[in-house]
Amino acid sequence: MDETEENFDESHVVHRLDAAAETQEELSAEIAAIHEAYNKGVAAGAAEETQPRIDFSPYRSSILRHPTKDPHHADPETIELWSPAFGHRDVHALEADLTIQHNGEPLGERMKVRGRVLDGDGRPVGGQLVEIWQANSAGRYIHKRDQHPAPIDPNFTGVGRCITAEDGSYEFLTIKPGPYPWKNHYNAWRPAHIHFSLFGTDFTQRMITQMYFPGDPLFSLDPIYQSITDQKARDRLVATYDHSVTSHEWATGYNWDIVLTGSNRTWMEEEDAE
Repeated sequence: MDETEENFDESHVVHRLDAAAETQEELSAEIAAIHEAYNKGVAAGAAEETQPRIDFSPYRSSILRHPTKDPHHADPETIELWSPAFGHRDVHALEADLTIQHNGEPLGERMKVRGRVLDGDGRPVGGQLVEIWQANSAGRYIHKRDQHPAPIDPNFTGVGRCITAEDGSYEFLTIKPGPYPWKNHYNAWRPAHIHFSLFGTDFTQRMITQMYFPGDPLFSLDPIYQSITDQKARDRLVATYDHSVTSHEWATGYNWDIVLTGSNRTWMEEEDAE
């Protein structure tokens, strides 16, 4: 058997093992039907949806990724006794630079992400702990469950944090993440994104969302992104390239504001979602 035949057989085996999985075309048709029904409903007077649907059938595991029982009140003061404490002395400014955490330079497109955290009336939210985590430039997380054959960058962990200034502003220096495969369906790929976590005024108010990059060709194919049925709400997850944030011969720049409340709030994942 020559090398060509061997490679063909390996590809055939992989396809046969995944033959039971739905295709992207089947998932995309399902997404389109849901969006069409939503748009018809809005045209007929139904309320616009600003948040993702808890159960979104094309996102096959969405039914497993949200609470199924009624929430129980947690006393914030009690929680604070056991939760981490933070302040300007506990979060160093260098933690917002994900490119200097190791001995060498990470691989990929160096970039800045800058924005403001605002409430529903446009007022800045200062003193807010903002955490991010992301894949590396090859689309690989440093996590034991991420086993897809993309290289791990020994100089990039993909985790950072900062505290917003009085005007609500934050800024990270990082590496643009790559897209990566996931097991929702056959040949499923997630658009490049960065996870953001915000804690509100205490640790019982944690909210998690994702920031995407403009013009990603995988947007229309991704059930997680498409679980937000309203186009305007989806658009609020996409950062804007900002040349004024870009640094000469150093890093490209993106701007992304996070709105915590109100009709224009940024989409946040449901509790217990990944």
